[in-house]
Amino acid sequence: QVQLVESGGGLVQPGGSLRLSCAASGAAFNNYAMAWFRQAPGKEREFVGAVFRWKDGRMYYADSVKGRFTISRDKAKNRLDLQMDNLIPEDTATYYCAADPAPILSTVTSLRAYEYWGQGTQVTVSS
Repeated sequence: QVQLVESGGGLVQPGGSLRLSCAASGAAFNNYAMAWFRQAPGKEREFVGAVFRWKDGRMYYADSVKGRFTISRDKAKNRLDLQMDNLIPEDTATYYCAADPAPILSTVTSLRAYEYWGQGTQVTVSS
């Protein structure tokens, strides 16, 4: 059974940085797409970034975070990290890790493509 566990959230001032981690277990993830989504209060869950296939490492980012957020993966530990720099109050949200066992490139940013989800970790950007 696939399990995704996020960690690393917290309170940070505008302009600061945080690093989120997603520990994945229960499957061989080589051909999975792994992604980060976020959901702010009163808003829909939205795409943040993804690695299309775990083994290939092709990365995709939402325009709103491009140049500020970086996804990396540790294949040996089955861990997906999200480095968030130059944070702004609009980045405040619950951040979720997600996994798609049969990814299609055209849907890598789509919420509905992802079968497995973590419980989320809260990120608050405030002075």
